Amino acid sequence: MRIYMQTATSENHQPRFYQLHLGPDLFNGWLLTKEWGAQGSPGRVQKKFFSTPEEAESALIEARDKQIKRGYRVVFMEGQSNPI
Repeated sequence: MRIYMQTATSENHQPRFYQLHLGPDLFNGWLLTKEWGAQGSPGRVQKKFFSTPEEAESALIEARDKQIKRGYRVVFMEGQSNPI
């Protein structure tokens, strides 16, 4: 599952992006990758391992909701809601 979000463009600030990617890893676990930064520049990346898909999806939804509260809006989303 992948969710791409960004902030609105304004005169004073360059738009920012926030991307979440959830997928299986090579060790029978799940990896949540977060990437964020200014639009058009390389972003910062953080990866977190989860042993179950339910824990990973819960963390993805929590991260998405947190960024929406900070003013980001979902631009693109792909994948199923339950990655089992």
